[in-house]
Amino acid sequence: MDIRKVKKLIEMLEASDLEELEITEGEESVKLVKRTTQSNSSKETKEQISSPKEEESEQQATNEKVQEIEGEEITSPMVGTFYTASSPGADAFVKVGDKVNEGDVVCIVEAMKMMNEIKSDFSGTVSKILVENSDPVEFGQPLFIIS
Repeated sequence: MDIRKVKKLIEMLEASDLEELEITEGEESVKLVKRTTQSNSSKETKEQISSPKEEESEQQATNEKVQEIEGEEITSPMVGTFYTASSPGADAFVKVGDKVNEGDVVCIVEAMKMMNEIKSDFSGTVSKILVENSDPVEFGQPLFIIS
């Protein structure tokens, strides 16, 4: 399927009220799923119900997250499915504590049935893996922290 068609389908899905769209053309198929977000009314209700203690604890958790992430992030260059190894039975490319050099393969992101090797842009030690194996990832989503 032509990439222009896929981009057009994405635009059409974003502009519509549909949450999911699947197109099959010959042997090729594309399934697009729109992320659902909380409705404004449920957000407003939560904001009205939440107490100052809850807001303070949420802010503290956010601050701790920011402090936790020290080092360089390896982010996903595309939307797809994250895999830690080249095949289901194989060892993971990297684990927490492993040393990596610039250009080393750290994972695979599958997009449109193509396996794309993701390489490290930095040398260092893997301090955190932010995504579980087989999880969907978004463009720009942090995958690893390298310190």
